[in-house]
Amino acid sequence: MNKFNSINQKIGKYRWTICSLLFFATTVNYLDRQVLSILQPRLAEEYGWTNSNYADIAAAFQFCYAIAVLFAGRFIDWIGTRKGYAWAIAIWSFAAIIHAFAIGLGGIVSPVLSVVGIVLPVSVIGFMVGRIVLAVGEAGNFPAAVKTVAEWFPRKERSLATGIFNSGANIGAIVAPLTVPWIASEFGWQAAFIIVGGIGFLWILFWLLCYHSPQQMLAKGKINQAEYDYIRSDEHSVAEQPAKTTGVKEKTSWIKLLSYRQTWSFFFGKFMTDGVWWFFLFWLPAYLKSQYDISDTQITLPLTALYSMTMIGSICGGWFPAFFIKKGYEPYKARMTAMLIIAVIPLVVLLAQPLGYISMWIPIVLIGAGCSAHQAWSANIYTTVSDMFPAKAVASIVGIGTMAGGLSGVIVSKAAGALFDYYKGIGNEATGYTIVFAYCALAYLLAWGIMKFLVPKFKPVDI
Repeated sequence: MNKFNSINQKIGKYRWTICSLLFFATTVNYLDRQVLSILQPRLAEEYGWTNSNYADIAAAFQFCYAIAVLFAGRFIDWIGTRKGYAWAIAIWSFAAIIHAFAIGLGGIVSPVLSVVGIVLPVSVIGFMVGRIVLAVGEAGNFPAAVKTVAEWFPRKERSLATGIFNSGANIGAIVAPLTVPWIASEFGWQAAFIIVGGIGFLWILFWLLCYHSPQQMLAKGKINQAEYDYIRSDEHSVAEQPAKTTGVKEKTSWIKLLSYRQTWSFFFGKFMTDGVWWFFLFWLPAYLKSQYDISDTQITLPLTALYSMTMIGSICGGWFPAFFIKKGYEPYKARMTAMLIIAVIPLVVLLAQPLGYISMWIPIVLIGAGCSAHQAWSANIYTTVSDMFPAKAVASIVGIGTMAGGLSGVIVSKAAGALFDYYKGIGNEATGYTIVFAYCALAYLLAWGIMKFLVPKFKPVDI
């Protein structure tokens, strides 16, 4: 079909169906991830956990996620998006369910660990096992989703598509406090893990029915030539060259990928900021319990309000670079300009503790603004990868950066748990939260400065 006919043929919208599948997968991802943090006050009381015990459980997930996501990106680049994503959600859904049997798992594993000198409460060990398996599965979500966006969207739509699917994280975080406390109260905390974990298996059916590559969907007649040409409209760029169709899976070594400044820009951008998101995701219920004596059954309204703000941030953050693109900025400069403005917003978190004595809702709103900024930041930092790297390397680069973010989460969670226990021991736990909030407020400006230093101007990577 010539260009004239292609232009005049109505461009289809099947790519947005694909985006909706990514949105629902990310929603399920965060719904499964949030069940434990919502139930933390209940479980801590039932099993006598300290802040450090809970930090150990959170850190087990984050550390294994950081390692697993590195290999998940490579696995998805090798096996392909369709199969790789289905395997990922099957593993994490199974893992979410086995949390219900954490005490039994702990009883099996704890004697083995005691042989090597690791002594922890049985309940802590059991939940650590469940979190480790969950981390292995959930590690595949973002590499697969970002790779899918790179395959199905032209560069100018990618930050919006990423913002939309990434907003699923906020929906999951909203749905969790709306449903989990009720399920736990009516049927027991074990049922919350089983019911929520089972949802992912339904998604797999829709994914396998609806997803194939744009080339395959064109051949099947599921998308028209105009939409296919629109998706591939950036092919003139080195970063957009499609993978060769020789039947051989292309791989690029990690050593080669780590030789690019663009890789390290993404690495440090994630390392400096992901720990902030992990901290709020896992510790907000504990914070509200500690500072305002809010139980898991009372937590629904404040967390729903907070994560509703983050959903808006994710979508608006995906749209924000388009404002600068329309002013003539090239996409990378537009994204970095938007990210600088976004990086200023978390500074409001510095006021959460000083003003928190007035009302619980002041830190909720201020932390919500910071979390909203994180999601806007996240929508854009992921898109810098598909801007600069060819599609065959996108999942691997996302895996490297997300590994950095997971390691950051481990450091922040462990440090936070130790700080909270220390200051709680001297009767001033609020000071521990003030210290961690200060880091959360400043992290994004530090990250932006490092990224700008490493990649001052847009330069696509030719692999």
